[in-house]
Amino acid sequence: MKRLLTIALITAASVANAQNTSKQEVAPELVEQRETLKKEITTDYLALKNNLLISDSVAVTANAKGLADALAKFKFKKLTLDQMNLSTTTRKEIIDLANEIAATKNINKQRKAFATLSVKFWNIAAKLKPMDLPLYQQVCPMTGEIWLSDCKEIKNPYYPKNMLTCGEVKASL
Repeated sequence: MKRLLTIALITAASVANAQNTSKQEVAPELVEQRETLKKEITTDYLALKNNLLISDSVAVTANAKGLADALAKFKFKKLTLDQMNLSTTTRKEIIDLANEIAATKNINKQRKAFATLSVKFWNIAAKLKPMDLPLYQQVCPMTGEIWLSDCKEIKNPYYPKNMLTCGEVKASL
C-alpha cells in the first residue's frame, strides 16, 4: 500500500511539474498568437466600418469575409460556462451577419446588417479587443444605431453623405 501511495505521489508531482514547465515554455507564444488574432478581428471590423464610410460595397464584402474567417478561428478563454455559451452564441451570430454582409453588394443592406453586427460585436468586444487598442462605442442620436471606432472622432458609417459627423461617444474599452 505504501509503495502504491508513493508511486501515485511521484506521478502527481511529475504531472504538476510538466504542466508548470509547459505553461512557462508555451504561454508567451500562445499569448502572442491570441493577440494577433484579436488584432485581425478588430482590424477587419474597423476596415468594414471605414469602407461603409466611403460606400465601397466591394471592399465591405471582402472585410466581412475576413471578419467571419478570423472570428471562426477565435477561441474564448477564462470564462464561466454561462459566459462561454453566451459569447460563443454571439460570435456565431456575428459570423452569420458578416456572411450576410458579404453575400450582397447592396450598400444599404450591408449597412443594415452592420447595425445589428455592431451591437453584437460590442457585447463581446472586451474579449476580442487587443491590449494596445482602445475601442469607442459611438451612437447616432438620430437613429440610435451604434458602431465601434478606434478613435473618438465621429464618422457615421450609416449616413456618411448627410450626417458624417452626427454621433457621440457613449462608452470605451
